[in-house]
Amino acid sequence: MSLFYKGEYFPPESHLDRIERYRKNKHIIKGDHDLIFNNIQDHRQQLVFIASNLPGTLAKKSADFLFGETPVFSAGKDDSSEEQKAIERLVEENDLHITNYESAFGNAYRGDSFYKIRWGQRYGGLLPESADPFRVFIEAQKAEYVFPETLSGDSSSVYAYHIARPVVVEGTGDEEWVLNVESHYPGRIEYSKYKIRPFRHSSYENAVIEWKIEDEIVSERRTVDTGVPFHLIVHVPNFSTDDSWEGMDDISENESIFAEIDNRLSKIAEILDKHSDPAMAVPHGTLGEDAKGNPIFHTGRDKIFEVMDKNELVPQYITWNGQLDAAFKELELLLDHLLIVSELPPVALGKGDSGTSGASGYAIKWRMNSLLAKINRKRQYYNKGLKHVLLVAQMLEHAKSDKKPSYEITVPKIRFKDGLPDDEMEQATIAQIRTAGKPTQSQLSAIMDIHGFTEEQARIELERIHEEEKAEGFVNPSIFNEETGGE
Repeated sequence: MSLFYKGEYFPPESHLDRIERYRKNKHIIKGDHDLIFNNIQDHRQQLVFIASNLPGTLAKKSADFLFGETPVFSAGKDDSSEEQKAIERLVEENDLHITNYESAFGNAYRGDSFYKIRWGQRYGGLLPESADPFRVFIEAQKAEYVFPETLSGDSSSVYAYHIARPVVVEGTGDEEWVLNVESHYPGRIEYSKYKIRPFRHSSYENAVIEWKIEDEIVSERRTVDTGVPFHLIVHVPNFSTDDSWEGMDDISENESIFAEIDNRLSKIAEILDKHSDPAMAVPHGTLGEDAKGNPIFHTGRDKIFEVMDKNELVPQYITWNGQLDAAFKELELLLDHLLIVSELPPVALGKGDSGTSGASGYAIKWRMNSLLAKINRKRQYYNKGLKHVLLVAQMLEHAKSDKKPSYEITVPKIRFKDGLPDDEMEQATIAQIRTAGKPTQSQLSAIMDIHGFTEEQARIELERIHEEEKAEGFVNPSIFNEETGGE
Protein backbone atom coordinates (compact mmCIF):
# COMPACT_ATOMS: atom_id res chain seq x y z
CA MET A 1 0.00 0.00 0.00
CA SER A 2 2.04 2.91 -1.28
CA LEU A 3 -0.26 5.58 0.19
CA PHE A 4 0.33 4.69 3.85
CA TYR A 5 3.70 4.02 5.44
CA LYS A 6 5.87 5.16 8.33
CA GLY A 7 7.08 8.77 8.19
CA GLU A 8 4.46 9.94 5.69
CA TYR A 9 1.43 12.12 6.37
CA PHE A 10 -2.29 11.45 6.35
CA PRO A 11 -4.20 12.41 4.26
CA PRO A 12 -1.66 11.67 1.50
CA GLU A 13 -0.31 14.82 -0.14
CA SER A 14 -1.87 13.97 -3.51
CA HIS A 15 -5.34 13.99 -1.89
CA LEU A 16 -5.03 17.03 0.41
CA ASP A 17 -6.63 19.55 -1.97
CA ARG A 18 -9.57 17.22 -2.67
CA ILE A 19 -10.29 16.58 1.02
CA GLU A 20 -10.01 20.29 1.83
CA ARG A 21 -12.45 21.08 -0.98
CA TYR A 22 -14.97 18.61 0.45
CA ARG A 23 -14.68 20.17 3.91
CA LYS A 24 -14.85 23.77 2.72
CA ASN A 25 -17.76 23.26 0.30
CA LYS A 26 -19.78 21.49 2.97
CA HIS A 27 -19.63 24.62 5.12
CA ILE A 28 -20.61 26.73 2.10
CA ILE A 29 -23.75 24.71 1.26
CA LYS A 30 -24.74 24.72 4.96
CA GLY A 31 -24.66 28.54 4.95
CA ASP A 32 -21.56 28.89 7.19
CA HIS A 33 -20.17 31.53 4.85
CA ASP A 34 -18.63 33.68 7.59
CA LEU A 35 -16.21 30.81 8.36
CA ILE A 36 -15.07 30.45 4.76
CA PHE A 37 -15.26 33.80 2.97
CA ASN A 38 -14.09 36.01 5.86
CA ASN A 39 -11.22 33.61 6.46
CA ILE A 40 -10.01 32.57 3.03
CA GLN A 41 -10.67 35.74 1.05
CA ASP A 42 -9.52 38.07 3.84
CA HIS A 43 -12.69 40.18 3.86
CA ARG A 44 -12.82 42.86 6.52
CA GLN A 45 -14.79 41.82 9.58
CA GLN A 46 -18.20 43.42 9.22
CA LEU A 47 -20.76 44.48 11.80
CA VAL A 48 -23.45 43.12 9.48
CA PHE A 49 -22.91 39.87 7.57
CA ILE A 50 -25.71 38.32 5.53
CA ALA A 51 -25.14 34.83 4.12
CA SER A 52 -27.41 33.98 1.21
CA ASN A 53 -27.40 30.19 0.97
CA LEU A 54 -27.65 29.98 -2.82
CA PRO A 55 -25.08 27.11 -2.88
CA GLY A 56 -27.46 24.97 -0.81
CA THR A 57 -30.27 25.69 -3.27
CA LEU A 58 -28.10 24.67 -6.23
CA ALA A 59 -27.17 21.38 -4.56
CA LYS A 60 -30.77 20.60 -3.58
CA LYS A 61 -32.07 21.31 -7.09
CA SER A 62 -29.66 18.74 -8.53
CA ALA A 63 -30.80 16.12 -6.03
CA ASP A 64 -34.48 17.00 -6.53
CA PHE A 65 -34.39 16.59 -10.29
CA LEU A 66 -32.25 13.44 -10.16
CA PHE A 67 -33.94 11.48 -7.37
CA GLY A 68 -36.89 13.57 -6.18
CA GLU A 69 -38.98 11.08 -8.13
CA THR A 70 -38.08 7.44 -7.58
CA PRO A 71 -36.50 5.74 -10.62
CA VAL A 72 -37.84 2.38 -11.76
CA PHE A 73 -35.51 -0.64 -11.53
CA SER A 74 -36.31 -3.64 -13.71
CA ALA A 75 -34.72 -7.02 -14.43
CA GLY A 76 -35.78 -10.38 -15.86
CA LYS A 77 -38.52 -11.04 -18.39
CA ASP A 78 -41.51 -9.80 -16.38
CA ASP A 79 -42.56 -8.22 -13.07
CA SER A 80 -43.00 -11.59 -11.38
CA SER A 81 -39.59 -12.98 -12.36
CA GLU A 82 -37.13 -13.97 -9.66
CA GLU A 83 -34.62 -11.46 -11.03
CA GLN A 84 -37.13 -8.60 -10.66
CA LYS A 85 -38.00 -9.65 -7.13
CA ALA A 86 -34.30 -9.79 -6.20
CA ILE A 87 -33.61 -6.28 -7.51
CA GLU A 88 -36.68 -4.85 -5.77
CA ARG A 89 -35.63 -6.56 -2.53
CA LEU A 90 -32.09 -5.14 -2.69
CA VAL A 91 -33.47 -1.66 -3.38
CA GLU A 92 -36.09 -1.74 -0.63
CA GLU A 93 -34.00 -3.44 2.07
CA ASN A 94 -31.30 -0.82 1.69
CA ASP A 95 -33.59 2.22 1.32
CA LEU A 96 -31.67 2.90 -1.86
CA HIS A 97 -33.99 5.75 -2.89
CA ILE A 98 -32.95 7.81 0.15
CA THR A 99 -29.29 6.85 -0.25
CA ASN A 100 -29.40 7.97 -3.88
CA TYR A 101 -30.92 11.34 -3.01
CA GLU A 102 -28.33 12.01 -0.29
CA SER A 103 -25.58 10.89 -2.65
CA ALA A 104 -26.74 13.33 -5.36
CA PHE A 105 -26.90 16.19 -2.84
CA GLY A 106 -23.37 15.47 -1.59
CA ASN A 107 -22.10 14.98 -5.12
CA ALA A 108 -23.14 18.51 -6.07
CA TYR A 109 -20.79 20.09 -3.51
CA ARG A 110 -18.05 17.42 -3.36
CA GLY A 111 -17.88 16.24 -6.95
CA ASP A 112 -17.55 12.60 -5.80
CA SER A 113 -19.84 10.03 -4.20
CA PHE A 114 -19.03 6.46 -3.23
CA TYR A 115 -21.24 3.41 -2.63
CA LYS A 116 -20.01 0.54 -0.46
CA ILE A 117 -21.41 -2.99 -0.79
CA ARG A 118 -20.82 -5.34 2.12
CA TRP A 119 -22.03 -8.65 3.53
CA GLY A 120 -22.86 -8.61 7.22
CA GLN A 121 -25.32 -7.68 9.94
CA ARG A 122 -26.76 -4.21 10.48
CA TYR A 123 -25.65 -4.09 14.11
CA GLY A 124 -22.38 -5.97 13.69
CA GLY A 125 -23.27 -9.00 15.81
CA LEU A 126 -24.85 -7.18 18.74
CA LEU A 127 -28.08 -9.05 18.01
CA PRO A 128 -28.48 -12.77 17.27
CA GLU A 129 -28.66 -13.80 13.63
CA SER A 130 -32.36 -14.64 14.00
CA ALA A 131 -33.10 -10.98 14.75
CA ASP A 132 -30.41 -9.45 12.56
CA PRO A 133 -29.68 -11.84 9.68
CA PHE A 134 -26.66 -11.64 7.42
CA ARG A 135 -27.44 -9.96 4.11
CA VAL A 136 -26.12 -7.57 1.48
CA PHE A 137 -25.86 -3.91 2.51
CA ILE A 138 -25.58 -1.02 0.05
CA GLU A 139 -24.39 2.09 1.89
CA ALA A 140 -23.04 5.54 1.21
CA GLN A 141 -19.34 5.69 2.02
CA LYS A 142 -18.04 8.98 3.44
CA ALA A 143 -16.06 10.47 0.57
CA GLU A 144 -13.33 12.15 2.63
CA TYR A 145 -12.29 8.71 3.95
CA VAL A 146 -11.84 7.22 0.46
CA PHE A 147 -8.43 7.37 -1.24
CA PRO A 148 -8.41 5.81 -4.72
CA GLU A 149 -5.09 4.62 -6.11
CA THR A 150 -4.68 4.71 -9.87
CA LEU A 151 -2.67 2.72 -12.36
CA SER A 152 0.76 4.05 -13.22
CA GLY A 153 0.47 6.32 -16.25
CA ASP A 154 -3.34 6.29 -16.22
CA SER A 155 -4.87 8.64 -13.64
CA SER A 156 -8.41 7.78 -14.73
CA SER A 157 -8.22 4.03 -13.93
CA VAL A 158 -8.51 3.07 -10.25
CA TYR A 159 -7.11 -0.30 -9.19
CA ALA A 160 -7.52 0.09 -5.41
CA TYR A 161 -9.86 2.02 -3.10
CA HIS A 162 -8.40 2.66 0.35
CA ILE A 163 -10.88 3.57 3.09
CA ALA A 164 -8.85 5.22 5.85
CA ARG A 165 -10.51 6.50 9.02
CA PRO A 166 -8.58 8.21 11.85
CA VAL A 167 -9.91 7.39 15.33
CA VAL A 168 -8.79 9.00 18.60
CA VAL A 169 -7.70 6.60 21.32
CA GLU A 170 -10.22 6.84 24.13
CA GLY A 171 -9.00 8.69 27.20
CA THR A 172 -6.11 10.53 25.47
CA GLY A 173 -7.89 13.74 24.44
CA ASP A 174 -6.71 14.22 20.88
CA GLU A 175 -3.09 13.22 21.44
CA GLU A 176 -3.12 9.54 20.43
CA TRP A 177 -4.81 8.32 17.28
CA VAL A 178 -5.14 5.13 15.25
CA LEU A 179 -5.66 4.99 11.48
CA ASN A 180 -7.91 2.11 10.40
CA VAL A 181 -7.41 1.19 6.75
CA GLU A 182 -9.34 -1.24 4.57
CA SER A 183 -7.99 -1.55 1.04
CA HIS A 184 -10.40 -2.82 -1.58
CA TYR A 185 -8.98 -4.76 -4.52
CA PRO A 186 -10.91 -6.92 -7.01
CA GLY A 187 -11.70 -10.13 -5.12
CA ARG A 188 -10.24 -9.18 -1.72
CA ILE A 189 -10.05 -6.61 1.09
CA GLU A 190 -6.84 -6.02 3.06
CA TYR A 191 -7.12 -4.59 6.59
CA SER A 192 -4.36 -2.73 8.45
CA LYS A 193 -3.81 -0.24 11.31
CA TYR A 194 -1.30 2.55 11.96
CA LYS A 195 -0.29 4.70 14.91
CA ILE A 196 -0.63 8.38 14.00
CA ARG A 197 -0.25 11.71 15.81
CA PRO A 198 -1.87 15.09 15.12
CA PHE A 199 0.14 17.35 12.85
CA ARG A 200 -2.14 20.23 11.77
CA HIS A 201 -5.46 21.78 12.82
CA SER A 202 -7.98 23.52 10.58
CA SER A 203 -7.71 27.30 10.35
CA TYR A 204 -11.49 27.79 10.48
CA GLU A 205 -12.79 24.91 12.58
CA ASN A 206 -11.62 23.30 15.80
CA ALA A 207 -10.52 19.95 14.39
CA VAL A 208 -7.40 17.99 13.51
CA ILE A 209 -7.12 17.69 9.73
CA GLU A 210 -3.64 16.22 9.21
CA TRP A 211 -1.64 13.53 10.99
CA LYS A 212 1.81 11.97 10.75
CA ILE A 213 2.10 8.17 10.48
CA GLU A 214 4.43 6.92 13.21
CA ASP A 215 4.32 3.17 12.74
CA GLU A 216 2.21 0.26 11.48
CA ILE A 217 0.59 -2.17 13.92
CA VAL A 218 1.67 -5.27 11.99
CA SER A 219 -0.37 -7.70 14.12
CA GLU A 220 -3.59 -6.10 12.78
CA ARG A 221 -2.95 -7.12 9.17
CA ARG A 222 -5.49 -9.50 7.63
CA THR A 223 -7.01 -10.29 4.26
CA VAL A 224 -10.60 -11.26 3.43
CA ASP A 225 -11.65 -12.80 0.11
CA THR A 226 -14.90 -11.33 -1.21
CA GLY A 227 -15.66 -13.87 -3.92
CA VAL A 228 -16.51 -11.00 -6.29
CA PRO A 229 -14.20 -10.10 -9.22
CA PHE A 230 -14.84 -6.36 -8.69
CA HIS A 231 -14.20 -3.75 -6.01
CA LEU A 232 -16.90 -3.48 -3.36
CA ILE A 233 -16.59 0.30 -3.67
CA VAL A 234 -18.28 2.08 -6.58
CA HIS A 235 -17.39 5.66 -7.46
CA VAL A 236 -19.97 7.99 -9.03
CA PRO A 237 -18.60 11.40 -10.07
CA ASN A 238 -20.77 14.49 -10.32
CA PHE A 239 -19.21 14.90 -13.75
CA SER A 240 -15.67 14.26 -14.83
CA THR A 241 -12.99 14.61 -17.49
CA ASP A 242 -11.22 11.86 -19.41
CA ASP A 243 -7.83 12.39 -17.75
CA SER A 244 -8.70 11.96 -14.06
CA TRP A 245 -10.87 9.78 -11.82
CA GLU A 246 -11.87 12.82 -9.71
CA GLY A 247 -15.25 14.42 -10.16
CA MET A 248 -15.95 18.14 -10.41
CA ASP A 249 -18.42 19.87 -8.10
CA ASP A 250 -20.98 22.63 -8.78
CA ILE A 251 -19.83 24.99 -6.01
CA SER A 252 -16.10 25.74 -6.39
CA GLU A 253 -16.39 27.51 -9.76
CA ASN A 254 -18.86 30.00 -8.28
CA GLU A 255 -17.15 30.61 -4.95
CA SER A 256 -16.13 34.20 -5.74
CA ILE A 257 -19.69 35.01 -6.90
CA PHE A 258 -21.18 33.62 -3.67
CA ALA A 259 -18.70 35.70 -1.65
CA GLU A 260 -19.52 38.90 -3.54
CA ILE A 261 -23.29 38.35 -3.28
CA ASP A 262 -22.93 37.98 0.51
CA ASN A 263 -20.68 41.04 0.61
CA ARG A 264 -23.06 43.19 -1.46
CA LEU A 265 -26.11 42.16 0.58
CA SER A 266 -24.20 42.98 3.77
CA LYS A 267 -23.12 46.40 2.48
CA ILE A 268 -26.66 47.26 1.38
CA ALA A 269 -27.91 46.26 4.84
CA GLU A 270 -25.29 48.54 6.47
CA ILE A 271 -26.35 51.49 4.32
CA LEU A 272 -30.04 50.95 5.09
CA ASP A 273 -29.24 50.65 8.80
CA LYS A 274 -27.54 54.04 8.68
CA HIS A 275 -30.58 55.49 6.92
CA SER A 276 -32.87 54.13 9.64
CA ASP A 277 -30.95 55.95 12.39
CA PRO A 278 -29.50 59.13 10.84
CA ALA A 279 -27.74 62.06 12.51
CA MET A 280 -29.30 65.54 12.54
CA ALA A 281 -27.68 68.88 11.74
CA VAL A 282 -29.07 72.01 13.46
CA PRO A 283 -28.04 75.71 13.38
CA HIS A 284 -25.38 76.93 15.78
CA GLY A 285 -26.85 77.97 19.10
CA THR A 286 -29.87 75.70 18.89
CA LEU A 287 -28.60 73.33 21.57
CA GLY A 288 -28.10 74.21 25.22
CA GLU A 289 -24.70 75.30 26.53
CA ASP A 290 -22.73 74.51 29.66
CA ALA A 291 -21.10 77.04 32.01
CA LYS A 292 -18.20 77.50 29.59
CA GLY A 293 -20.48 78.16 26.60
CA ASN A 294 -19.94 74.75 24.93
CA PRO A 295 -22.92 72.95 23.34
CA ILE A 296 -24.23 70.15 25.57
CA PHE A 297 -24.20 67.16 23.20
CA HIS A 298 -22.02 64.29 22.03
CA THR A 299 -22.12 63.61 18.29
CA GLY A 300 -21.46 59.87 18.48
CA ARG A 301 -23.98 59.39 21.26
CA ASP A 302 -26.75 61.84 20.43
CA LYS A 303 -26.32 61.77 16.63
CA ILE A 304 -26.85 65.53 16.47
CA PHE A 305 -24.43 68.38 15.90
CA GLU A 306 -24.43 72.12 15.26
CA VAL A 307 -23.15 73.91 12.17
CA MET A 308 -22.07 77.53 12.02
CA ASP A 309 -24.33 78.98 9.29
CA LYS A 310 -27.39 79.86 11.39
CA ASN A 311 -29.09 82.04 8.79
CA GLU A 312 -29.29 79.54 5.94
CA LEU A 313 -29.45 76.12 7.63
CA VAL A 314 -32.77 74.42 8.25
CA PRO A 315 -32.66 71.55 10.80
CA GLN A 316 -32.41 68.34 8.78
CA TYR A 317 -31.42 64.68 8.93
CA ILE A 318 -28.15 63.73 7.25
CA THR A 319 -28.37 60.65 5.04
CA TRP A 320 -25.79 58.84 2.97
CA ASN A 321 -26.77 57.65 -0.51
CA GLY A 322 -24.03 55.03 -0.63
CA GLN A 323 -24.68 54.35 -4.35
CA LEU A 324 -27.65 52.13 -3.51
CA ASP A 325 -28.87 52.06 -7.12
CA ALA A 326 -25.49 50.83 -8.32
CA ALA A 327 -25.38 48.26 -5.49
CA PHE A 328 -28.76 46.80 -6.47
CA LYS A 329 -27.76 46.69 -10.15
CA GLU A 330 -24.56 44.82 -9.28
CA LEU A 331 -26.53 42.37 -7.13
CA GLU A 332 -28.95 41.69 -9.98
CA LEU A 333 -26.05 41.20 -12.40
CA LEU A 334 -24.35 38.77 -10.00
CA LEU A 335 -27.53 36.71 -9.61
CA ASP A 336 -28.11 36.56 -13.37
CA HIS A 337 -24.51 35.49 -13.96
CA LEU A 338 -24.76 32.84 -11.22
CA LEU A 339 -27.88 31.34 -12.80
CA ILE A 340 -26.22 31.25 -16.23
CA VAL A 341 -23.01 29.59 -15.03
CA SER A 342 -24.95 27.16 -12.81
CA GLU A 343 -27.30 26.23 -15.70
CA LEU A 344 -30.27 27.04 -13.48
CA PRO A 345 -33.10 28.86 -15.32
CA PRO A 346 -35.15 31.36 -13.28
CA VAL A 347 -38.29 29.29 -13.91
CA ALA A 348 -36.82 26.50 -11.74
CA LEU A 349 -36.80 28.88 -8.78
CA GLY A 350 -40.22 30.38 -9.45
CA LYS A 351 -38.46 33.63 -10.42
CA GLY A 352 -39.83 35.83 -13.20
CA ASP A 353 -42.02 34.00 -15.72
CA SER A 354 -42.47 30.78 -13.79
CA GLY A 355 -44.58 29.11 -16.45
CA THR A 356 -47.69 28.73 -14.33
CA SER A 357 -50.00 31.05 -16.29
CA GLY A 358 -51.61 28.51 -18.56
CA ALA A 359 -48.35 27.31 -20.12
CA SER A 360 -48.23 23.67 -21.16
CA GLY A 361 -45.85 21.11 -19.70
CA TYR A 362 -44.02 21.09 -23.03
CA ALA A 363 -43.47 24.86 -22.85
CA ILE A 364 -42.13 24.60 -19.29
CA LYS A 365 -39.72 21.85 -20.39
CA TRP A 366 -38.27 24.12 -23.05
CA ARG A 367 -37.71 26.86 -20.47
CA MET A 368 -35.98 24.29 -18.25
CA ASN A 369 -33.77 23.05 -21.07
CA SER A 370 -30.43 24.11 -19.56
CA LEU A 371 -31.20 22.50 -16.18
CA LEU A 372 -32.52 19.31 -17.78
CA ALA A 373 -29.33 19.05 -19.84
CA LYS A 374 -27.28 19.43 -16.66
CA ILE A 375 -29.31 16.78 -14.84
CA ASN A 376 -29.07 14.42 -17.82
CA ARG A 377 -25.28 14.78 -17.67
CA LYS A 378 -25.29 13.76 -14.01
CA ARG A 379 -27.84 11.00 -14.67
CA GLN A 380 -25.52 9.17 -17.06
CA TYR A 381 -22.95 8.72 -14.30
CA TYR A 382 -25.59 7.50 -11.85
CA ASN A 383 -27.08 5.14 -14.41
CA LYS A 384 -23.70 3.50 -14.94
CA GLY A 385 -22.81 3.52 -11.22
CA LEU A 386 -26.12 2.12 -9.89
CA LYS A 387 -26.17 -0.68 -12.46
CA HIS A 388 -22.71 -1.72 -11.26
CA VAL A 389 -23.72 -1.38 -7.59
CA LEU A 390 -26.66 -3.75 -8.04
CA LEU A 391 -24.58 -6.16 -10.15
CA VAL A 392 -21.90 -6.37 -7.42
CA ALA A 393 -24.61 -6.74 -4.75
CA GLN A 394 -26.06 -9.76 -6.57
CA MET A 395 -22.60 -11.30 -7.00
CA LEU A 396 -21.82 -10.82 -3.32
CA GLU A 397 -25.12 -12.40 -2.31
CA HIS A 398 -24.41 -15.43 -4.51
CA ALA A 399 -20.86 -15.70 -3.12
CA LYS A 400 -21.76 -15.40 0.58
CA SER A 401 -25.23 -16.93 0.98
CA ASP A 402 -25.38 -20.39 2.57
CA LYS A 403 -28.23 -21.26 0.23
CA LYS A 404 -27.78 -20.46 -3.45
CA PRO A 405 -30.23 -17.72 -4.48
CA SER A 406 -32.95 -18.71 -6.94
CA TYR A 407 -32.34 -15.86 -9.37
CA GLU A 408 -29.78 -15.38 -12.12
CA ILE A 409 -27.31 -12.50 -11.84
CA THR A 410 -28.41 -9.76 -14.25
CA VAL A 411 -27.55 -6.17 -15.05
CA PRO A 412 -30.75 -4.22 -14.23
CA LYS A 413 -32.30 -1.49 -16.31
CA ILE A 414 -33.03 1.87 -14.69
CA ARG A 415 -35.67 4.28 -15.94
CA PHE A 416 -35.22 7.76 -14.50
CA LYS A 417 -37.87 10.46 -14.44
CA ASP A 418 -37.16 14.04 -15.47
CA GLY A 419 -38.22 15.57 -12.15
CA LEU A 420 -40.87 17.84 -13.69
CA PRO A 421 -44.54 17.63 -12.69
CA ASP A 422 -46.73 15.82 -15.20
CA ASP A 423 -49.23 17.84 -17.23
CA GLU A 424 -52.08 15.32 -16.97
CA MET A 425 -54.36 17.18 -19.37
CA GLU A 426 -51.63 17.30 -21.99
CA GLN A 427 -50.86 13.58 -21.53
CA ALA A 428 -54.55 12.67 -21.79
CA THR A 429 -54.86 14.66 -25.03
CA ILE A 430 -51.80 12.95 -26.52
CA ALA A 431 -53.13 9.51 -25.51
CA GLN A 432 -56.53 10.30 -27.06
CA ILE A 433 -54.91 11.26 -30.37
CA ARG A 434 -52.68 8.18 -30.45
CA THR A 435 -55.52 5.75 -29.68
CA ALA A 436 -58.10 7.42 -31.93
CA GLY A 437 -60.26 8.31 -28.93
CA LYS A 438 -60.29 4.87 -27.32
CA PRO A 439 -60.07 4.57 -23.50
CA THR A 440 -56.58 4.14 -22.07
CA GLN A 441 -57.59 3.51 -18.46
CA SER A 442 -60.32 1.54 -16.74
CA GLN A 443 -62.77 3.16 -14.34
CA LEU A 444 -61.33 1.09 -11.52
CA SER A 445 -57.77 2.37 -12.14
CA ALA A 446 -59.00 5.95 -12.48
CA ILE A 447 -60.73 5.82 -9.08
CA MET A 448 -57.60 4.33 -7.50
CA ASP A 449 -55.39 7.08 -8.98
CA ILE A 450 -57.68 10.01 -8.15
CA HIS A 451 -58.59 9.05 -4.57
CA GLY A 452 -55.59 6.93 -3.59
CA PHE A 453 -57.87 3.95 -2.89
CA THR A 454 -56.81 0.33 -2.72
CA GLU A 455 -58.30 -1.96 -5.36
CA GLU A 456 -60.90 -3.26 -2.89
CA GLN A 457 -61.96 0.26 -1.89
CA ALA A 458 -62.14 1.27 -5.55
CA ARG A 459 -64.43 -1.70 -6.36
CA ILE A 460 -66.81 -0.70 -3.55
CA GLU A 461 -66.86 2.88 -4.85
CA LEU A 462 -67.49 1.67 -8.41
CA GLU A 463 -70.44 -0.45 -7.23
CA ARG A 464 -71.96 2.61 -5.53
CA ILE A 465 -71.60 4.57 -8.75
CA HIS A 466 -73.37 1.80 -10.72
CA GLU A 467 -76.20 1.64 -8.14
CA GLU A 468 -76.72 5.42 -8.37
CA GLU A 469 -76.78 5.24 -12.17
CA LYS A 470 -79.46 2.52 -12.05
CA ALA A 471 -81.55 4.49 -9.55
CA GLU A 472 -81.44 7.66 -11.62
CA GLY A 473 -82.09 5.98 -14.97
CA PHE A 474 -84.72 3.37 -13.88
CA VAL A 475 -88.14 3.54 -15.62
CA ASN A 476 -91.01 1.06 -14.79
CA PRO A 477 -92.00 -0.58 -18.14
CA SER A 478 -95.60 -1.19 -16.92
CA ILE A 479 -96.46 2.47 -17.50
CA PHE A 480 -96.51 1.80 -21.24
CA ASN A 481 -99.29 -0.84 -20.75
CA GLU A 482 -101.69 1.48 -18.93
CA GLU A 483 -104.85 2.48 -20.85
CA THR A 484 -105.23 6.16 -21.53
CA GLY A 485 -109.03 6.06 -20.85
CA GLY A 486 -109.88 8.19 -23.89
CA GLU A 487 -110.86 5.31 -26.13
